[in-house]
Amino acid sequence: MDQRVSVAVVGAGPSGVGLVERIAASAPELFPTGHLTVHLVDPHPPGAGRVWRYDQSPLLWMNSMPEDVTMFLDESVTAEGPVRPGPTLAAWAARVRGSGGDGVPEDLREEFAASTPTKFPSRRLQSAYLDWFFRDALAALPSNVDVVVHEDTAVDVTGGHGGPQSVWLAEGAEPLVVDVVVMAVGHLDVAPTPGQLALAEYAAEHDLRYVPPAYTSDIDLSALQPGEDVLVRGFGLAFIDLMALVTEGRGGRFEQVDGTLVYHPSGKEPHLHIGSRRGVPYHAKPGYRLQGEFAGPPRFFDVAAVERLTAREERVDFWRDMWPLVAKDVAWCYYTELYSAHGERTALPFEEFERRFAAADWGSAELRALVVEAVPAEEDRFDPERLDKPLAGLTFADEAELTEHLHAYVRADIARRADPAHSADMGAFLGLLFAFAQIARVVASGRLTDDALIDDVDTWWFGFFSYFASGPPAPRLEQLLALSRAGVVSFVGPDMWVRADGGRFTAGSPAVPGERTATALVEARLPRPSVARATDPLIVALRDRGELVEESLPGGRTTGRITTRTSGALVERDGTAHPRRIALGPHTSIRAAAAFSRPHTNAPGFRRNDRVARTILRTLHAGGPITIDT
Repeated sequence: MDQRVSVAVVGAGPSGVGLVERIAASAPELFPTGHLTVHLVDPHPPGAGRVWRYDQSPLLWMNSMPEDVTMFLDESVTAEGPVRPGPTLAAWAARVRGSGGDGVPEDLREEFAASTPTKFPSRRLQSAYLDWFFRDALAALPSNVDVVVHEDTAVDVTGGHGGPQSVWLAEGAEPLVVDVVVMAVGHLDVAPTPGQLALAEYAAEHDLRYVPPAYTSDIDLSALQPGEDVLVRGFGLAFIDLMALVTEGRGGRFEQVDGTLVYHPSGKEPHLHIGSRRGVPYHAKPGYRLQGEFAGPPRFFDVAAVERLTAREERVDFWRDMWPLVAKDVAWCYYTELYSAHGERTALPFEEFERRFAAADWGSAELRALVVEAVPAEEDRFDPERLDKPLAGLTFADEAELTEHLHAYVRADIARRADPAHSADMGAFLGLLFAFAQIARVVASGRLTDDALIDDVDTWWFGFFSYFASGPPAPRLEQLLALSRAGVVSFVGPDMWVRADGGRFTAGSPAVPGERTATALVEARLPRPSVARATDPLIVALRDRGELVEESLPGGRTTGRITTRTSGALVERDGTAHPRRIALGPHTSIRAAAAFSRPHTNAPGFRRNDRVARTILRTLHAGGPITIDT
């Protein structure tokens, strides 16, 4: 009799269907006989999943250009499994457009017709690409592997270390009985923190509105009234989504008038008062490519440097041990692009700059002097400290002066991110991408101090990367300025504080005199991960039995993330790893990278899915005890 085995993948978004594609690629080699069934469990459509589902506002955009988005491995990816080439979002859209748009939803045809490799697409266009990718992966499956989709919610998984696993579904009387379970659950839904609960209770007592951290596309914004003063805490992508939904989403419209974008209100908009720690929006996504030579893989924070750090007896501190190497690598990528593409703006031979740069420590007087000597224009120098705190040390006489300053700041950012003369910023962007992989190696070693991991890597580093390299498309910042000119948006300033008193919400900034009062407060950010506060029924069931635990660090602090081995094997309360359960996603202790990526970047998410798929196939085909690298 043929061997019949099965896997349940809980979560059918990009990570889950990416795993299916990797199973399709490696099954002919590693599972040539027998029969494998993959059960894909998700109440949302396979491919897109919850975050990228088609059923969301067409006003919500991606912050990546189509040419920078792919679900397929390429020659850059260091993976054991075969590369199964496929199109980027841009190439796929062009292919569909060239074939007459067959299969394209009617309400997406206009966007398909207008799409270009460098025009930021709607999330619904990405949803269509992910749907096609899933169907393409199904078509690539060998005849002895099939996929069964369950449009349902997994609420529990039971089963010991030595036997089958039962996946219980919300709408199913009988469980799915499988050999291995992969939880590709994405971000964790969590209950509010005590502070957020207090704000919600205060709002209820005083007939106010409070919106805790959440995915903007999942929030009911109808409670925000026309003309209502709304405090918005957060200036990143969640704010940009909110901005679009309560302006254009309520019937307002933008129009170019004599070269300036003008907003025509519908009268249904609330009045948004925005602030954050920095007090400025994320930088616009660059609208250009590298113009010169890329510096290549990490030079200073390379594999050898990581090994030296993690081999020491002393625990690793981010600012003392890692940041000087990270910053030097990113700066090296920046200056390599500046020299190779815009050498006329430099004043030293590249060979001399390279030699002296390599010899100097980050932050040293020698390095600062070298940069001043080699790069005459201050705007051409890479200064991450200044980038991180653009309003540091500034004070403003009033809101009008702050607004004038921010308008100039945002206009300069839009211009810089659109001008290939500043392509050195793209060099820094790519340097940050490579630094991500190296930082992940240090994190995986377990050698970081508690504070370095939680406060510096999970909080500051991820925030700085998003702020510099993962901001909104430039047109969104143009819209922000238009909304400010129209009086729909106001700025609070840096280091925003919020109080709940006097029957209102009150906010202000130490950089600007005065206060703002409002009847609504929106937390424009995603919730931090927390196993302890998780509301997903599957996470709750496993947590309450001690079969899933929150990551706890040597110093006693917890990160909120699901604890796994580096393989993804789920760790239980007694410290053992379950040999038949794997967890993948951004809120696991391995801090997984995005499920789709830029082409030609050896994407960590692709490498991870390839490893997991091949481990599962080898284990199941062997026919012996199942052990997922515990």
